[in-house]
Amino acid sequence: MSYVKEAFDKVKLRDPDQPEFHQAVWEVLETLEPVFDSHPEFKDARILERLTEPERIITFRVPWVDDKGQVQVNRGMRVEFNSAIGPYKGGLRFHPSVNLGIIKFLGFEQILKNALTTRPIGGGKGGSDFDPKGKSDMEVMRFCQSFMNELFRHIGANVDVPAGDIGVGGREIGFLFGQYKKLTRKWEGVLTGKSYGWGGSLIRPEATGYGQVYFLREMLASKGDSIEGKKCAVSGSGNVAQFCAQKVLSYGGKVITMSDSSGYIFDKDGIDEDKLAWVMDLKNNKRGRIKEYATKYSSAVYHEGKRPWGEICDIALPSATQNEIEEKGAKNLAKNGCMAVCEGANMPTSPRAYEIMNEAGILFGPAKAANAGGVAVSALEMSQNAAFDDWTSEKVDSKLDEIMAGIHKQCSEAAQEYGQKGDLVVGANIAGFLKVANAMMDQGVV
Repeated sequence: MSYVKEAFDKVKLRDPDQPEFHQAVWEVLETLEPVFDSHPEFKDARILERLTEPERIITFRVPWVDDKGQVQVNRGMRVEFNSAIGPYKGGLRFHPSVNLGIIKFLGFEQILKNALTTRPIGGGKGGSDFDPKGKSDMEVMRFCQSFMNELFRHIGANVDVPAGDIGVGGREIGFLFGQYKKLTRKWEGVLTGKSYGWGGSLIRPEATGYGQVYFLREMLASKGDSIEGKKCAVSGSGNVAQFCAQKVLSYGGKVITMSDSSGYIFDKDGIDEDKLAWVMDLKNNKRGRIKEYATKYSSAVYHEGKRPWGEICDIALPSATQNEIEEKGAKNLAKNGCMAVCEGANMPTSPRAYEIMNEAGILFGPAKAANAGGVAVSALEMSQNAAFDDWTSEKVDSKLDEIMAGIHKQCSEAAQEYGQKGDLVVGANIAGFLKVANAMMDQGVV
């Protein structure tokens, strides 16, 4: 049995009820066999066993009082996965689906994603099964304050720096930071995604979506092509999807779909800048559902309970949640002539779907590379906070563009070096792994 398979079997045996974590680990480990042929010292040091076991897992009770005066109890958690190249860095997710397996999958992905940014940040993730949807601002504030009453003991600007994720936007980051500051009497860059004016960075809200499209641009350029004139199917309608769509439009692409958890809209005329602004207002301010778009615009059709991968498109940009492109969606994309998929969400493609698209010759940009823009700008926010500095949007955006182009270059070069030219999945895994593994070797068995 190979060392890779042996290490993976130990992961499954130790945590049998964490399928998302198993999926994330295997998608990395199965590509690393040639690395261990070249670096047997990694096996001797049991790097994989250490990499797949978090350095620390914190779980805690989060009691809070709703607007009716009733006590509610949620579970909070933080997985501090790997600090070999810097303080733990990764978002907080507030969603009913949150469990330890999902947080571990996200945290494991974050290790390699953060390494690819070339910033000095390790990997972590956290969250709660609290659902902010339908809650008042005061209920969200009380929950966030209770959550931070425990989390503050475990984080710090040079220890662990959380950010936002699904269900955690500027409102939640503000409440969390305020409570941290009250408890610790410290104003420091302990959370990223803060509002501009009190430590937040310009371009941070846009960063994941923009970075996704910068990576897509590099993918297409490597084949002598561009985004201009391409029909793009975008999933999601939250932060990542909104700014992904905005950047696609800026490059002359045509956005034809957006979605939420209830279904998707297809607009045959395309979602232009004015329509996208309407979607942003609907989602960010009115907190409405995407189906309302079809009522507003006669060119659109709403498809209840479905995902957009059956539409004819040149490019698919999954920007919602994990495993949203499954086998059926992948077959439809391949049949309809999709040329490229670039992931904006975390692990949005199932293993079987990836196999189908790979066999069809579809260009594929994996999440740990393509959606690294958010954490890259979070790291730039940390730099600004540490220096008590404030950069222009042009400077931040330029650095983001440079980082994403650099990530694509790393992935391409690693894939070629290990005999898998053009396979960005293999390249991303190997490039990120080597940086972390070498740091772990330098620091001894800790």
